[in-house]
Amino acid sequence: MLTQRTIILSALWMFTILGSGLAGGKLLAQQRPTAREEIKANRYLAGSNYLDYDRAYGRDALTPAPRGYEPFYMSHYGRHGSRWLLSDGDYLTAIRPLRKAREQGKLSAKGLEVLNQLEQFFLGTRGRLGDLTTVGERQHHGIGRRMVEHFPEIFMKKGVKIDARSTVVIRCILSMTAECEELSSANPTARIHNDVSEALQWYLNAPWRGEVRRQSGKGRAVEDEYRERWTHPERLCSVMFTDPQWVQDSIDAGSFMRHLFEVAANMQSHDAELDAAAHIDSHAGEVGDLLSLFTDEEIYDQWRRVNLGWYQNYGPSPATGSVMPFSQRHLLKNIIETTDTVTQVQATLRFGHEVCVMPLACLLELGNCGFASDDWERLDDTWRNYEIFPMACNVQLIFYRPKKGKSGDVLVKALLNEREVSLPVATDRYPYYRWTDLRQYYLDKLQRFDELERANQSNQR
Repeated sequence: MLTQRTIILSALWMFTILGSGLAGGKLLAQQRPTAREEIKANRYLAGSNYLDYDRAYGRDALTPAPRGYEPFYMSHYGRHGSRWLLSDGDYLTAIRPLRKAREQGKLSAKGLEVLNQLEQFFLGTRGRLGDLTTVGERQHHGIGRRMVEHFPEIFMKKGVKIDARSTVVIRCILSMTAECEELSSANPTARIHNDVSEALQWYLNAPWRGEVRRQSGKGRAVEDEYRERWTHPERLCSVMFTDPQWVQDSIDAGSFMRHLFEVAANMQSHDAELDAAAHIDSHAGEVGDLLSLFTDEEIYDQWRRVNLGWYQNYGPSPATGSVMPFSQRHLLKNIIETTDTVTQVQATLRFGHEVCVMPLACLLELGNCGFASDDWERLDDTWRNYEIFPMACNVQLIFYRPKKGKSGDVLVKALLNEREVSLPVATDRYPYYRWTDLRQYYLDKLQRFDELERANQSNQR
């Protein structure tokens, strides 16, 4: 049975590689800046999952519908918008080494300045950990407005049915509310149904189970190795502290650097006005420039270690058998099964988390998301997390049907963060694909994974 399992894993991996080549060949063939160059030009990109949706990149004009076709259905999954960090520890792990140095007389003037800023900001986190920020709310209002602008045939139709569902997390519920406010404002006749329930969690925010869980720890050794290889805290610590020997003996410099970088990266989730409302003094706006503490090379290295970590845990990494995207198989099945029931103009909106959007995008093989490689040093030549899961990231599948009196297949195109991306089946009218082809491709892919699950269950008996 071990041999059978290995064969199935290999098949899944090759299937992903071939699908990525077919879907992303156009992108792979194009010359584009390196990740290092992109991040140097826009440091916010290094925030990875903390990247502000509106600071990410421009959005090109969408390709008009094929002649004789019109959009009639949107199937969507979106992440909540920008938020505060999730726990006290996310802030305190950066603050405590600075406090310790202050107490022992080892803190530089710059270190004291940064500590004061962080402590003042930390006061404002009380009761707010994990909450949606005003930046996050604004992101979703913008997305809702553009849905109406891009697809008025759907969202401006009189009495259009919009089914919106969210995980039970407050920031997701508020993100759903912001988008639905825009849709309702644009079309007061829209029939919007909102639903939030633990009963929806099995596909909106599914936990790791089965083969996904079994494979989940196998990329850890790679992640640990490169976390250390790409963390170089010496220069930063020389700026923040006055005694190199004390740093070596008294703190974990690598951990300090990584956590300070995390706090710095998430500062783009806040407006200066919000900081002031959180009882921070008039200099608090400067805390948003914590990224200036890091050199371009340090920022790139911190981003690439995070990029690799997400690839191992949620992407199609060969180190984890390329199975981690299948954590969202129930979500993909829900997308297919719901689409099968559509008979009228309508929309299905789902709201959740980046730990769902990223593997879903990889499972769908949107653009380069399904790219599989074990060349960790060159992974970011192709696979870049900031293209997939900024705050408020979203997948929109738009379905098109022939206009009245016309005949033809139902077509679909995919938007990842409102940018057209390729799909893993052949087409002669990119970015539009025959839904019957794509539907069968995904069903076959899910069936192969189900066979792997059954083989492992049988092997464990």
